[in-house]
Amino acid sequence: QVHLAESGGGSVQAGGSLRLSCAASGYTVSTLCMAWFRQAPGKKREGVARIDRNGGARYADSVSGRFTISKDSAQNILYLQMNSLTPEDTAMYYCAADPSGYGLCNLSITEYNNWGQGTQVTVSS
Repeated sequence: QVHLAESGGGSVQAGGSLRLSCAASGYTVSTLCMAWFRQAPGKKREGVARIDRNGGARYADSVSGRFTISKDSAQNILYLQMNSLTPEDTAMYYCAADPSGYGLCNLSITEYNNWGQGTQVTVSS
């Protein structure tokens, strides 16, 4: 079981930046497929970005070029750097992990069985 704890959310104006952190325990992040998801009120949870055990990253089209996912193995933390934020990015953001080693490591919710509690991001226009 991977314990995940997000932080770094907050309120920002459109065009601003935030960096989300996800501290992991129980596993070393370098061995995990990890991802960020978000859920806006009344909408389904959607995948934002994922990073595999080799450091390869994939992004949803809606955030590509603006968001960057990364891992700090020394600190055992997953990050999401978010730039050029828009009101459409307003949501609860969750980090997720798959420690199995044999999953697809994509942006499907069903690939992940370890979730954090979430951190709220609010972008005002």
